[in-house]
Amino acid sequence: MSKSNLVLVPTNKAKSGQIDKLNRWGYIFLIPFMLVFIVFQLIPLVNTLWNSLFENYMSGLKKVGPNFIGLGNYIKLFQEGDLAKYFGNTIIMWILGFIPQITISLLLSAWFTNPMLRLKCQRFFKTVIYLPNLIMASAFAMLFFTMFDTTGPVNGLFIKMGIFKEPYAFLLHVGSTRGLVAFMNCLMWFGNTTILLMAGMMGIPVDLFEAADVDGATPGQVFWKITLPLLRPIFIYVLITSLIGGLQMFDVPQILTNGSGDPMRTSMTLIMFLNKHLFSKNYGMAGALSVLLLIVTGVLSFIVFRMTAQDEVKKNRR
Repeated sequence: MSKSNLVLVPTNKAKSGQIDKLNRWGYIFLIPFMLVFIVFQLIPLVNTLWNSLFENYMSGLKKVGPNFIGLGNYIKLFQEGDLAKYFGNTIIMWILGFIPQITISLLLSAWFTNPMLRLKCQRFFKTVIYLPNLIMASAFAMLFFTMFDTTGPVNGLFIKMGIFKEPYAFLLHVGSTRGLVAFMNCLMWFGNTTILLMAGMMGIPVDLFEAADVDGATPGQVFWKITLPLLRPIFIYVLITSLIGGLQMFDVPQILTNGSGDPMRTSMTLIMFLNKHLFSKNYGMAGALSVLLLIVTGVLSFIVFRMTAQDEVKKNRR
């Protein structure tokens, strides 16, 4: 056999050496992320958990603590009764905003992804829909605070139209205050939800819709029998992430009610309650409430993982 016909075949040792080099570069690229995670997330998390075990607050000009009390802050949170009330406020305002948000997003995403409609200027409309998501929530809340004030343009318009005889104090009534908070959250986030649902719908095979059209299925049947079931994973993701965002609701009700949660603390959210503890320098209670919110977030994330895992298992069985 001539030397020209010889072919060099890399040994297993050489292959493993190349893989080790590639893995080494992967670990090197992970170092910046790990540093940022440890400094800005892991250390504050451990510090918050540690502070939640201590009695540490200001009583006038006198500082009390830090005194180790174990789970005393957690017990006090549940005994006071405010926690359940503020949790209920948060969930109610989230539901009031999420139901119209998901309804509008489903309709718009189905409208934009329907190939039979052949809508023009889709990029323009998608940009306009997403724009409210780019506006700072604080600026949005200040705008609505001015618009719906007793001397604001909304009251002036309703009085001129004859709907109101005198200015209506929107922020002094439970229903209107919660409704404004829910409306602002819906307006800010329905664009983001629409984009997510559109991505899910565009991932559905077109053959299914063509087969349904050949079988004579109506648009309503196609939507309920094909689109929604196949959107289940992304729908669950939107639902849980929206719920987590709802639990973190702060800036809109904080600015709209000037931090008071009025009327009668019916718009006070959990994060506003946490902010009050931080403002009064009650770091023990603030830490305990933060840990409770972390646990709730972790439980919801676990639910998402389990649901998506079950979907993957069913697909593999088929």
